[in-house]
Amino acid sequence: MTTVRSAPAPAAEDSSSPTGPGSLTRAQRRLGRDWRLAALFLAPTAVLVSVLVLVPIVQSIITSTTERHGQDNVFVGLGNYVALAGDEQFRTGVVNSFVFTAYAEIFKVVLGLAAALLLHHRRRGRALLTGLLLVPWVVPTVVTAFSWRALLDPIFGSVNTLLTSSGIGPLLADLHLVDSWPAGWLSDPSLAMPSVILVNVWKGVPFFAVCFLAGLKAIPADQYEAATIDGASAWQRFSHVTLPGLRHVITVTVTLSSIWTFNNFDLIWLLTQGGPGNVTTPYVLVAYTKAILQLQYGAGAAVTLVMLPVIGALVFVLVRLLRQEGGAAPARTARWAATTRRALPWVLTVVVTVLLAWASPQIFWKAAVVLAVFALIAAAVARVVSALQSRGGRRASSLVAGLGSGVALAGLLAFVLGPLYWIVVTAFKSEDQVVMRTDDLWPTPWTLEQFGALFANQPFGRWYLNTILVSAASTAVALICAALAGYALARLRFRGAQGFTVTVLLTYVMPGALLFIPLYQLLIGVRLTDSLWSLVLTYPTFTIPFATWLLTGYFASIPIDLEEAALVDGSTRIQAFRRVVLPLAKPGLLAVALFTLTNAWNEFLLAFVFITKDEYKTLPVGMQSMIAGDVVPQGQLAAASLLVSIPVVIMYAFGQRFLTEGLTAGAVKG
Repeated sequence: MTTVRSAPAPAAEDSSSPTGPGSLTRAQRRLGRDWRLAALFLAPTAVLVSVLVLVPIVQSIITSTTERHGQDNVFVGLGNYVALAGDEQFRTGVVNSFVFTAYAEIFKVVLGLAAALLLHHRRRGRALLTGLLLVPWVVPTVVTAFSWRALLDPIFGSVNTLLTSSGIGPLLADLHLVDSWPAGWLSDPSLAMPSVILVNVWKGVPFFAVCFLAGLKAIPADQYEAATIDGASAWQRFSHVTLPGLRHVITVTVTLSSIWTFNNFDLIWLLTQGGPGNVTTPYVLVAYTKAILQLQYGAGAAVTLVMLPVIGALVFVLVRLLRQEGGAAPARTARWAATTRRALPWVLTVVVTVLLAWASPQIFWKAAVVLAVFALIAAAVARVVSALQSRGGRRASSLVAGLGSGVALAGLLAFVLGPLYWIVVTAFKSEDQVVMRTDDLWPTPWTLEQFGALFANQPFGRWYLNTILVSAASTAVALICAALAGYALARLRFRGAQGFTVTVLLTYVMPGALLFIPLYQLLIGVRLTDSLWSLVLTYPTFTIPFATWLLTGYFASIPIDLEEAALVDGSTRIQAFRRVVLPLAKPGLLAVALFTLTNAWNEFLLAFVFITKDEYKTLPVGMQSMIAGDVVPQGQLAAASLLVSIPVVIMYAFGQRFLTEGLTAGAVKG
C-alpha cells in the first residue's frame, strides 16, 4: 500500500522512426504498434485478475439475488437488499465503519505529517528513526492486536497501571473522559471504539509518515529558498509550499487508506470481535457473520455489495486525481479544478464534522479535546520561536525548536515502540513472572521458557513453514506478473492501455471484504479449502494489482533514452527490458517485494475464512487460535509475536533505502 501515480499516455507515433506509420501493418495501425508484445506481457496479469477478481465480483452480484433454503439457492431478486433496510445490525455496522474510518484517518494524517516533517528536517539519524517508525506497520496485525489487548487489560494491563501511578487515570475519571477507573478500554461500550481507533492509528501512522516523507523529498528545495528570500515565516512556508507540494500525495494516501480502513476486519475481530454489544462491529463483520457463520451467502454478498457505491465514489476521486496529474488540462478546466481544490477541503471538513458529531457525539468531543491539545502545544512552540526570532535571538530560537523537535520525537518513539518493548520483555519472562506480574519492565532472570512451551504445545513450526511457502509463492507470482504488466503499461503502445490501467486500479483498491464470499464459494466448488493452494491462488487478488500499479509508475520514471539506445544497438524489446530496464528498476522491484511479502505474511481474513485445520494454518490464524475463550497464554503469544515479527523487521531494515527510493521515484513523482 502506497501512494501511486498514473502512467503517462503513450507518445504519438514518430513518422521518421523505423516503425513509423508508414511501416505499420493494418493490425498495428488498428491495435497499436506493440500490441503483440503487450498481449504477451499482459496475459498473466489479465488472466489472474479476471479469474480472481472480476469473475468473483460478478458471481457475488448473482449470489446476492439468491437465498439459501436447505441445500438449494432460491432466486429472490432484490429481496436481500430490501431486508437490509430494516436490519439494525447492518445499520450499526455501516455507522461503525464510517466512524472508525473518519477518526482514524484524521489522526493518521495529523500524526503522519508531523512525523514526516520531524524526520525530514533531521540531518543525523534519519534513516534509523525512519526504520524504527516503520516497525508497527511491518509487524503482523495479530501481533498488534495481541500486544494492545494485553496492554489495555483493565486489571493486568500496563496502561492502567502506568496511568494510575502517574495520577492521570483518576484525573481522566474526574474530567469524565472515562466513566470509571480503572478503565475497561476494550470492554466499556464508551471506550471500545476509541481504543480500536487508537490501535489502528498506531499501526497506520508509519505508512502515512513514509509516504509523506517521500513526498517531501520530491518538493524542489528552491521553492523553500524563494519563499525564505521573500520573507515567508515557517508557517507560511508550510501552508504555501509544503501543503501544496504534498496535495497529491495526501489525497491519494488518504483515499487508499480510507478504502482499506473502511473495510478493516482483522484488527477489529482480533481486538473485540465486534463487541461489546456490537459497538465496534464493522459492516465487514456483519457480512462475515451472515455468509460464513450463518451460511446465508446471498445476504452476506448483499452487505458487501451495497457498500460498493461508497468505494466506487472514492475510486472515482482517485482516478480523476491521477488523470489530472498525468497531463495538462485546458485552461477553463484548470481554473475550475483549482477552485474546486480550494473549496473541497473546507466542504469535506464541514460535512465530516457534522456527520461525526451526529453519529458519535461521545467520541467526537473526546477526539476534539485531543486534537485541540496538539494544536495548542504546536501553536505555543511556534509562538515562542517567532518571538525569539523577532528579538534577534535566532540561536535561542534554534535551540527551542531543536528541543521541541527532540521532545516530540521522543514522545513519538515512546508511542511507537512501547507496545513492541512490552512484547520483547514478556517473551523472555518465566510463566511465574507473567502470571504474578513481577519484574514488569525487565525480566529477572531472562529465560527461554516461553519459546520452549510454544513449540511444545503448539504446531508453531508448521505454521511458520506454511507462512513462508505461501508468502514466497505469492510474492514471486506478483513480481513476475507485475514486472511484465507494469512495463507494458508504461512503455508499449497499444489500444486499450488506458482501460487496462483503470482496471488495474479498480482491482487494486477492491477490498477483500467484497471478494472473500465468492472466493470461498469458488474454493468449495473445486475442493481447495483447507489447503495452502487456496491461499497461493487467492493472495494475488491484492498483491498483483498493487505491484503492477507501483511498477508502472516506476518504469515510467526511468529515462526512455537508455532503452532506445539499446534498441538502436540491435537489441530486441524483450532484451532491452531484461538487460536495461530491470536492472535500473531494482529499487522499485525490491519495494514491491517488501510490500507484497509483508502483505502475504500478515494476511488474516482469507486465511481465517479458508483454513480451519491446524496443519494448514498460517501464523496470524494460528496465533489467534491459541486464545481459547478467556484463557490467553500471554508468554507464549509474546514469544510467537517476536518470532513472527523478526523476519519482516530484518527485511525492512536492510531494504529501507530501496523502499524510500522506490516510493519517491515510482509513486509520488510527476
